[in-house]
This record gives sequence, C-alpha cells and structure tokens, in this order.
Amino acid sequence: MRVPHIRPGHEAAGIVKILFVASHRPDRSPSQRYRFEQFVPYWSQHGVQVEYAWIIDEEDDRVFYSQGRIMAKAGIWRKSLVRRAEHVRRAREFDLIVLQREAFMTGSLRFERGFAKSGVPVIYDFDDAIWHMDVSEANRRLKWLKNPGKVPRIIALADHVIAGNDYLAEYARRFNRQVEVIPTVIDTERYRPMVPVPRTDGKVVIGWTGSLTSVTHLRGALPMLQELRQDLGDRFVLRVISDRPLEVPGMHVENVTWNSATEAQDLAAIDIGIMPIPDDEWSRGKCGFKGLQYMGMGKAVVLSPVGVNRTIVREGENGLLAATDAEWKKKLTHLIADAELRQRLGQAARRTVEERYSTIAWRDHYLALFNKMIRRT
Repeated sequence: MRVPHIRPGHEAAGIVKILFVASHRPDRSPSQRYRFEQFVPYWSQHGVQVEYAWIIDEEDDRVFYSQGRIMAKAGIWRKSLVRRAEHVRRAREFDLIVLQREAFMTGSLRFERGFAKSGVPVIYDFDDAIWHMDVSEANRRLKWLKNPGKVPRIIALADHVIAGNDYLAEYARRFNRQVEVIPTVIDTERYRPMVPVPRTDGKVVIGWTGSLTSVTHLRGALPMLQELRQDLGDRFVLRVISDRPLEVPGMHVENVTWNSATEAQDLAAIDIGIMPIPDDEWSRGKCGFKGLQYMGMGKAVVLSPVGVNRTIVREGENGLLAATDAEWKKKLTHLIADAELRQRLGQAARRTVEERYSTIAWRDHYLALFNKMIRRT
C-alpha cells in the first residue's frame, strides 16, 4: 500500500487526501475558516488534497437559524442524514479524516463511530467548551435533540485530538492521551497593519467584531461604555462589525455589516479593539480570536482576563486586561488620551501574533502531524 509523505517546506513526495468533516460550507463558519480552511492553499502546494464534507448549505442556513419552521428543519435533518451517510461510505478513499466539533447536529454518535470504524486515522478538533449546552436562540425549542454529553465519547473515538487552548486540552486528556494544543491563528498576510483614512472629527474609534451569538458579551459592557461616554463626551465612537446592527441609547455607533472579504479593511478603521467576556466555563474555553484579530492588525487591545486571554496578553507590554467596569473605564480612558501608548502596544501585539499565533508559525506543524498520523497506520 502506498504511504504518502509530506515534506514541509518542500515539494510533496505523494498526494495526501484529507476529508474535512464539519457542519458548514466553506467560508461560512469562523471556527472552520481559521482553524483549517485558511491553511488549505499552503497545504495544497505540498501535496495535501482536501475535500470538504459539510451538510448545511446556504439555502438551508437561512432556514436552520430562523425562528420556528419545524417542518422545514426536519427536511434539512433528513437531507443531512443522507449526505453524512455518503461521507462515511466514502471514508476509505482518504488517507486522513479531520472532524471538527461533531459529525451531526443531534446527540447521535452514528457517524463518528462510522468514521472511526473505517480504519482511516481520525483527528478531532474543537475550540470551544462544547461539552456544555449551547443552542442558538432560533433552535432553543429543539435543544432536546442536542447532547453535549457525546463530546467526551467523540474525543475517545479519535486517534488524535487538537484543542484550541490549554483549558480545552485539559478536559480532552481525561478521555484521550493523544491531545495537543494548537491555537486559533491569524493569516498575517491578510490581517496586517494598514494606514487608516484620517477621521475628520478626530474621534478615537473603539471597535468590536462578532456574530449575533456573541453580541451578548458586548451588551454586557454597554453600561460601562455609556458611563465612559458621559465622562469623556464625544471623544470616541464605537464601531460594531457584525451581522446585525446594534443600537445604543445615548451613544453614536458605527454599524458595519460583517463580510469575510472586507473584515480586515473594516478593522483597519479602529484604534482600540475590545473583547469583554464573562468569567464562566464557556468563556474559559474561548480561544481569544477577537483579540488576535485586533492584534494582528497592530491595534491596541483591552480584553477580559479570562481563559487564554491571560496567555495572549502580557499586561502593559502588548495589550491591557480589565476585569471590572472601573478597570475597563480607566484603561480605555488612558488609551483614548495617549496615541503613543496605542501605537506601542499595537506594534508589540502584532509581533506576538507573528511569532505565536499566525498561520506561518503553525502551517508546517500541521503537515508534520498529518504525516505522522498517516505513517502510524
């Protein structure tokens, strides 16, 4: 049997075929994009051929994340069953299977077991504390179909587990000894410092980016930002890059519709990036991606000191951490007043991303891992 071999940094000695199993189509899910998809162009230059195995297409997406429409969602469920069964049937056509989060949206382990039984090495990747229940508001009535308790069983089925941070890895090692940490990383060719267009009003821009599901965290910080607005007047503006506009009484908000093609340019207009999150078990599993996006753009950041954020940010060197409203107000006030401080922290933040949280820093590590997994069979 031919055993393909990848030589990182060189031409491939053989073609390695990987099946990437996830819920969403390419360029839809941030987790899929930044933990796997953004590496594919580089890997393809070194003999890695990736086929995406997804089950929710663009039309289904609109239905699946809307309120109600139970019968239409049942149709998506049936169609997804057929698609995923076909992926399992074809598993032996591949040298390696990468499974992210889960193979199916319900509590069943049918498909994960099918991939494991194929004899093809399975790498399991996760970047959130998904052993806790997390259901979108649109599907709250269907949460009985979910079973977070299947996560440890998926971990146990895998040949190798990749966790997005130490907190997740510590959990995974309770069920599988082959666990390593690979952080969520930034493409530093795409996310890079840009000279913003000067604002005619001279205001400092505090920026936040995120989806409808994470805007709850920003809402929790709004009272603090409203107090800051009362203290500082109109010296700053809040820019929100999201899929839904945010209205804040008494505050000017620049709402920018999120678009993967323009996200880096949209972030270039901010001066300070913020990531407020609560100190709970779900947030401790987060991989700090918002902060890394801002830092990759060379922006000063203020993050909640929760989970991996404490590792990413070294207080006063490459960013700031704030736990209480008083700390948030104090540190944002300093940054708004001091352009040189923003520049110094932003430059150090960029270096941190380049050295530890970039695709360049990790892309060959993945190739070496793929090669090891294939050789092991």
